Amino acid sequence: MYFLLTTMDKKAFKKQVLPVKDKLYRLAFRLLQEVNEAQDAVQEVLIKLWNQRQKLAGVNNIEAWAMRVTRNHCLDRLRARKNRLEQLDERQHQLPAVEPSSVELDRQEMVMQVRQLMNRLPENQRLVMHLRDIEGYTYKEIMEILDMPENQVKTNLFRARKKMRAYLLKTVNYG
Repeated sequence: MYFLLTTMDKKAFKKQVLPVKDKLYRLAFRLLQEVNEAQDAVQEVLIKLWNQRQKLAGVNNIEAWAMRVTRNHCLDRLRARKNRLEQLDERQHQLPAVEPSSVELDRQEMVMQVRQLMNRLPENQRLVMHLRDIEGYTYKEIMEILDMPENQVKTNLFRARKKMRAYLLKTVNYG
């Protein structure tokens, strides 16, 4: 759908933006992996697009623009979700708990070390590694999510794994 608009009214919005809402939902669901959250995200994106409808006048491909806005909005939601989970983890560590076994303590310490080491990676490497090794996305999905060519995804993943291996070996040998 390629349209060049001078102004967008309610009728034009219904005709040009609303027909792509199913595609927006599929992208949101692929990124967020939760039906309700994907529906909420699409609703928020549509509201955002409506509120910015005057800016849409200069957009040549409204569908592509809407997909990009959806992707960015979902990535923001994923970051917020990650932050909430980290805060919950921190609160759990602050609560008095039953004495964990030494195996559990070792596992918790290793998980914390891995998180700290991952946080030392450059952002693109950290994102690619997280999406591939933790979230389980395919290379193609990561390319779409990050808007990154396949060779760059693979290079970032290779470098991230190499750095993590070096960090872990250093930690084990000198820890």
